[in-house]
Amino acid sequence: MLQVLETYSPEETRALGKALGEQAFSGEVICLNGELGVGKTVFVKGFAKGLGVKEAVDSPTFTILKEYRSGRLPMYHFDVYRIEEAEEMEEIGYREYFYGDGVSLIEWSTLIAEIIPKNALRVVIEKDPKKGDDYRKITVVRFEE
Repeated sequence: MLQVLETYSPEETRALGKALGEQAFSGEVICLNGELGVGKTVFVKGFAKGLGVKEAVDSPTFTILKEYRSGRLPMYHFDVYRIEEAEEMEEIGYREYFYGDGVSLIEWSTLIAEIIPKNALRVVIEKDPKKGDDYRKITVVRFEE
């Protein structure tokens, strides 16, 4: 599955995240990649809304992981920007999250590529200044096992 979508505002990016959150299933892993400030957390906020998460969602940059349990499925939001080696994820107990009953969203997942499940959903968010400050090209790919 490959989809290339375009959004022209943070609200549209959030709405795309919400739509994917509404379709999310237990045990799903979603990898979010793109430059700093491209809108990964905006996407996650929409995704959380699609799951029905009640808490405010923000980036777990310094804590690496934030858990949200008020939606129809638990949501585990990882930001692995500060991880130097994938082995550091063992300390967090990543397997419980990736293969558990919730949905894992991982910002900067390319930094831990070797532990990402093969059937994870990959979401790449890119800017194109020629199309405006708020334009985003969002590529969604799922590699089936």
